[in-house]
Amino acid sequence: MSHVPSHVPSHLARTSSDAPGPGTVPGTATGTGTRSGTDTDTAAAGHESPSAQDAVLDRAAGVLVAQAAGDSLGVPYEFAMPPRDDELAVMRGGGLGPYEPGEWSDDTQMAVCVARVTAGTTSVGLLADDATVRPEALDEIAAAFEAWRTGGASDVGTQTATVLRDAARAQGSPATRLTAASLALHRATGRTAGNGALMRTGVVGLVALDDRAATARAARAVASLTHADPLAGESCVLWCEAVRVAVTEGRLDVRAGLDLLVPEAKDRWESWIADAEQPEPQTDLRENGFTVTALQAAWHAITVTLEHDEHLVDALHAAVRIGGDTDTVAAIAGQLLGARYGESAVPAQWRDAVHGWPGLRADDLAALARATVARGVRHGG
Repeated sequence: MSHVPSHVPSHLARTSSDAPGPGTVPGTATGTGTRSGTDTDTAAAGHESPSAQDAVLDRAAGVLVAQAAGDSLGVPYEFAMPPRDDELAVMRGGGLGPYEPGEWSDDTQMAVCVARVTAGTTSVGLLADDATVRPEALDEIAAAFEAWRTGGASDVGTQTATVLRDAARAQGSPATRLTAASLALHRATGRTAGNGALMRTGVVGLVALDDRAATARAARAVASLTHADPLAGESCVLWCEAVRVAVTEGRLDVRAGLDLLVPEAKDRWESWIADAEQPEPQTDLRENGFTVTALQAAWHAITVTLEHDEHLVDALHAAVRIGGDTDTVAAIAGQLLGARYGESAVPAQWRDAVHGWPGLRADDLAALARATVARGVRHGG
């Protein structure tokens, strides 16, 4: 059982000692996207009912579907005037694309590049049987990023674009070239902790629902393809572990992965998370191109709306209202909210509207997420 800091609200940090049985889909708590009955007990290990496994798969599907919804909701306001406190965001398109109404941006586009590999649609999956990250899978993700950049990217973040451009001039396998370009950029600038790794990381939280260490390894490996700064990897470890916990245990706990970080990083992140939970954080959350602030902004939107009846919906609106990189913050928040409440909690009008590169819709995203979970169980992890 993980330690729960005394200042964390009990409804955010309920823990469970139940562990999944071998060969099962871990986790059983149900979710509706509302504050009524949000945290339910986990079934005994190895005794998940079909309906309980369906609930886990619904929450897994929610990771990508709610990400896409948040992304599309934030698109019209990216680096523009966000909605006022008394206004709701609207999926009206436009933005930096410009995008069609309901069309997702690079946040979800890059997540799809990752998800196609984690789901095993292009390979044998991200993790080997011994729960190590497959080098060939990283090559496939890196190659997908490169193909996306030249064959469908509607907009690309500055840091990611630089890494992909520099990697294209180098020799070697795709993952080797991208990682080398990412390291070179970090050595040259010391400023490579953008939010571009965090924005695509949610689906990585599904690759090993019964293995938090493997999840952390995968999060770091995928992040490092384009973001060499340790802060980028740490933010992805924390968010992926939070996603894994939300899917398997039906609770929201961004501190769940703090023990997966080195001690000095753990202390820093505890301080940053605590600040994000304040009604008025000291950090300017609008400066969310930085991965730390992006995570803080997403978590802030989730925590300040926690008691709302329609938590998923209201938290995504709150994420957009923060301003700055609105589609990215809402996409990040959507990953965790979807992991907690499930695809079924995403409003039908949003599910029907979201679409984007490479010609996918919400049902396709849900299928990739469910396949990622199945692949992780089948390969032990």
